Amino acid sequence: MSNKPEQPDDDGADKYTVPGLERGLRLLCEFSRHDKNLSAPELAKRLDVPRSTVFRLLTTLERMGFVERNEGGRDYRLGMAVLRLGFEYLASLELTEIGRPLLERLREEIGYSTNIVVRDGRSIVYVAKSSMPAAFVSSVNVGTRLPAHATVLGRVLLQDMTLPQLREIYPEEHLKVYSENTPQTVLDLFNLVQRDRERGYVLEEGFFERGISTMAAPVRDHSGKVVAALGATIPEPHIDASRLDSIVGHVRSAAEELSRLLDHVPANSAQVVNLWQR
Repeated sequence: MSNKPEQPDDDGADKYTVPGLERGLRLLCEFSRHDKNLSAPELAKRLDVPRSTVFRLLTTLERMGFVERNEGGRDYRLGMAVLRLGFEYLASLELTEIGRPLLERLREEIGYSTNIVVRDGRSIVYVAKSSMPAAFVSSVNVGTRLPAHATVLGRVLLQDMTLPQLREIYPEEHLKVYSENTPQTVLDLFNLVQRDRERGYVLEEGFFERGISTMAAPVRDHSGKVVAALGATIPEPHIDASRLDSIVGHVRSAAEELSRLLDHVPANSAQVVNLWQR
């Protein structure tokens, strides 16, 4: 008789799931910045489950603080428990704890807001930020999600991906366009991020949003994998040429320092990886 612990196999994985928990989590995921308030009937329609089931889920989640009712009691919105959970998650990320002092120092060195982002599927998520006290107020905060393929920070986070891997994430023939700079196909995106990879950083003026320039560099962990992008947001359509080298140097230095603190050891520069086929 084997002492090996039982593990779920692919064919029988469903028997290990808890339907009620799955439905509750799916319900929470229906809320977003665009759908801040949702009614029980709307949720029942979206989840394709009976209203009585949705009512029980909402009652449970409301009792735990994950949802709350709006005035009038008809619609629901996310509760403070979700926010607490999100902040606990961000605080649990080693790179945010280690990276925050680096962001503060970098902001003082270059005079612009700085940030750290990670990738979640096709999106980037801001997990840490150090803002400049200025008239310019950015709409980007911790927790903000933006499209990876259309942003400078996203390009940094996609650098390790092979062409087949990118095609898995973006199976469509044409990518969604956000500006005249957005890559229109996966091959365009792949070629772009490989040039970024060779350069070691990305600097673009108005790539995602007009009037905003962004400079970013990769943060790697002990395995050499890109785990985050560290960048600076410059609220100007063009960067002063006399400051360009200094900004690039400071951002790259901060990203490299954070990588070292995550136990990254730079690989042999002579080592070549074939990202077209790997």
